[in-house]
Amino acid sequence: SEKLESPTVVGYDFNGGVDYSAMLDAYLTTGFQATNLARAIEEVEKMLKWSLADEPVAEDEEEAFRSQEARQKVRTKIWLSYTSNLISSGLRESLRFLAQHSMVQVMISTAGGIEEDLIKCMAPTHLGDFAMEGLALRRRGINRIGNLLAPNDNYCLFEDWMTEVLNKMHDEQDRDHIVWTPSKMIHRFGKEINNPDSVCYWAYKNNIPIFSPAITDGSIGDMLYFHSYKRPGLVVDLVGDIRAVNDEAIKARKTGVIVLGGGLVKHHCMNANLMRNGADFVVYVNTAQEFDGSDSGARPDEAVSWGKIRVDAKPVKVYAEATLVLPLIVAKTFASWLHAGKWKPEGRVFNKSFTASESEAEKRKLFPA
Repeated sequence: SEKLESPTVVGYDFNGGVDYSAMLDAYLTTGFQATNLARAIEEVEKMLKWSLADEPVAEDEEEAFRSQEARQKVRTKIWLSYTSNLISSGLRESLRFLAQHSMVQVMISTAGGIEEDLIKCMAPTHLGDFAMEGLALRRRGINRIGNLLAPNDNYCLFEDWMTEVLNKMHDEQDRDHIVWTPSKMIHRFGKEINNPDSVCYWAYKNNIPIFSPAITDGSIGDMLYFHSYKRPGLVVDLVGDIRAVNDEAIKARKTGVIVLGGGLVKHHCMNANLMRNGADFVVYVNTAQEFDGSDSGARPDEAVSWGKIRVDAKPVKVYAEATLVLPLIVAKTFASWLHAGKWKPEGRVFNKSFTASESEAEKRKLFPA
């Protein structure tokens, strides 16, 4: 038979003690999804390490980006997409950590990913069991999300809070001619919630846009529906956000995407990156399969065919449920960088032709105080 040159399969040896970091390193040669997880960690490391200084200076490069010092400041713009159930789970704390320390520059979620974050600032979600009977829970006023439980009372608190916020936004639309897009709304929710446990709060504090094109598909939509009868006329502009999210991709020097789950959050992120001929670094984490032709199950190679991932990229898909693997990815990459003193967000530039100050000024225009 042919002699193979690829790495030998070998796992972690516990005779040497318990070293969790070394154990994760050993995943690379363990095989199956352990190897894919290790490759995903390597892909995130590439996102964090890349700078424009790694690239030769192009003939048409702007003068401002010709020096090595300036090029060292230009970094990968990292996109984070996540489904609502992950906010319902304890992954909210991992996602909040990334927003709190400005480790991602663009976020995409569903309406549930926004409202569940806000609701948790008012009342907790509880652990239950996947086998709990729906009828019995319904009679108790308890909603089940997998093995998590969210009481109806939580949503009543959310309605009281949201009613006041929507009235303020409506006043500003009428008085100041504010045009509310979903991302501007979410920015405002983060300001109003004013709670450091919240992902939306830290996105607001750090001017990280959270895009949610299906903002009406959830409890927020219910609140907008009720508001439209109590006080008709509040307008939400989707066109402004499709321009904003696509511009985030087009203007970036390099993009790295981390997509947790599938459906809307996966497609919206990857379709925006199509506008720049594809993302440079890609990690998918989901359990979906491709046999049904769904976008959720599509492997990265399918996205290459659409121009959503660059042809020279080395994308990774981890076939796993995100609560199992995201904390491990964060621990080996983002958190390690932060606690080792390697993460310094100040002065970083992500776009092709903006200085850091100009980029921040543009964001302030998009997201008024």
